[in-house]
Amino acid sequence: MATVYSQGPDAPAAPARSSAADKVWAVTRIALGWIFLWAFLDKLLGLGFSTPSERSWLNGGSPTTGFLKGSGENMFGGFFSSLAGQAWVDWLFMIGLLGVGLALILGIGMKIAAVAGAVMMVLMWLAALPLETNPIIDDHIIYALVLAGLALSRAGDTWGLGRQWGRTGLVRKNPVLR
Repeated sequence: MATVYSQGPDAPAAPARSSAADKVWAVTRIALGWIFLWAFLDKLLGLGFSTPSERSWLNGGSPTTGFLKGSGENMFGGFFSSLAGQAWVDWLFMIGLLGVGLALILGIGMKIAAVAGAVMMVLMWLAALPLETNPIIDDHIIYALVLAGLALSRAGDTWGLGRQWGRTGLVRKNPVLR
């Protein structure tokens, strides 16, 4: 969030300056956005990283089956396994990856992106329980917390379109879109 300096309650504010922390949040926002967007692209196109070409969504594969079917023996595995490969789950997951990724990279809709991304991360965390390397915290929880920090710090305003987005009539009428 840009820091505004003034000389008193009635003095005009000096131009906003971006702090080092604002820049770190901006880089974090863009990097995390790329993680979401990359997951979308890899699952859509089967780029051969996590998803082989023959299992891509465009080739008829399910972007949720591998992860959710692998949760079968976990604490909530039965529930999550039952969701694996269902078209509505695949569509929600892919729209979520694309939407959160683009919102973070562009710096717009940070509140909605943070909530949607955090929900996705917490659901993936639940599907992985019990965790193998730590009984409570894994990268999904860390990502959810970072998403909250990004939204609360207005990270989209630095090196993003957040400030301009926030000035639009739509966002002024609906601040949740900020």
